[in-house]
Amino acid sequence: MLSPFEWMIAKRYLWPGRGEAFIALVAAISVGVVSLSVALLVVVMSVMNGFRGELLDKITGLNGHAVVQAVGGRIDDWQGVMAALESTPGVISATPMIEKPLLVSFNGNVEGILLRGQAKRELDALRDKVLLGDIGGLSQPPAPEGFAKVAVGSRLAQNLGMRVGDVITIINPAGRSTPFGTTPRQVPYEVGAIFEVGISTFDEKFIMLPLAEAQSLLLMGDAVAQIEVRVDNPDKVGTILAPVRGRLTGNTVISDWKAMNAALFEALQVERVGMFFALSFMVVVASFNILSSLVMLVRAKTRDIAIMRTMGATRRSLLKIFVTTGTTIGVIGTVTGLLLGSVILFFREQIVSFIAFVTGQQIWDPEVRFLSTLPARTDPWEVFGIVCLALGMSFLATLYPALKAANTDPVQVLRYE
Repeated sequence: MLSPFEWMIAKRYLWPGRGEAFIALVAAISVGVVSLSVALLVVVMSVMNGFRGELLDKITGLNGHAVVQAVGGRIDDWQGVMAALESTPGVISATPMIEKPLLVSFNGNVEGILLRGQAKRELDALRDKVLLGDIGGLSQPPAPEGFAKVAVGSRLAQNLGMRVGDVITIINPAGRSTPFGTTPRQVPYEVGAIFEVGISTFDEKFIMLPLAEAQSLLLMGDAVAQIEVRVDNPDKVGTILAPVRGRLTGNTVISDWKAMNAALFEALQVERVGMFFALSFMVVVASFNILSSLVMLVRAKTRDIAIMRTMGATRRSLLKIFVTTGTTIGVIGTVTGLLLGSVILFFREQIVSFIAFVTGQQIWDPEVRFLSTLPARTDPWEVFGIVCLALGMSFLATLYPALKAANTDPVQVLRYE
């Protein structure tokens, strides 16, 4: 604890006089550098966490936490496989589906797509992703003169100029066998809804339709190609599904979200650690600024320190005064940095749009970044670690000048006064 005398002197040194404008400038720069370093660390780590979290949520939201696939492309006894999965502790749901790379034709243009057939419950879960149309109409039987309906990704619809109500043709190259060879199967469908998941790869390739329609288009009868599995703890999906792996032997393979996206999430983790390590050097630079400002302050106040020593001030008191002065600079900079980081995160979309407007460059390309918007998720424990790092480095920077001041010999200083 500081005595009233020590606190008074510390406050006085926080605001150097007119003749010490350079010291005040260095102290202000120290506060600014600490603020910027803390703000950048908070912003970058929040964006990295948000990118990983949003990507995980969207990927698992569309693909589930694990997928049971058939080696030959067909699971005939899928009801039995689903029963085995649903009886496994930790498994929330198991849903049959079909996912197949096909072709779509519209207005003379042909594009490669990923056709996905799902149950009505899974299609209805995409209602909040629908931009135009009604995804509930996909499960309704078509009109006598109409066609069955499908849902199309927003970027695919944009690339081909599709609108709700347009008729497209889905082409299955592996059609029926005839005496003259295999004839591609071409089936017309009506665009019933346009959806946007938020991941450019999905929005550019996926076409959704009911499971029965997919089975008919692909001539699969009652078989399915995959079973989507959701668990109560995605991070432990491998442990949860370990017991069922032994029972599902034969032609089925279980792939969880970690295995399917291992390279992507490992790259994100490496980038996250690298960014934190690189930006932490800004805190070190800020601590050197605090160190330099305190060294100059000690040199400027050498006579005052000697007088205080002759008046009875102890070395411990001087040590506490200068440690308090330097640490307060770190605290002010840290708090300011947290506020600045919060403001940047709150207005991040506007800031990105402004930079793109000024530079004329699209700095957030969904095709490169996978996500259509800049995400952010702030981890309180990471913020706590950043605060501890900034305050710890600020405290360490005060030790040398504080010890220098405490060891000042008043006799040597006042001898020539």
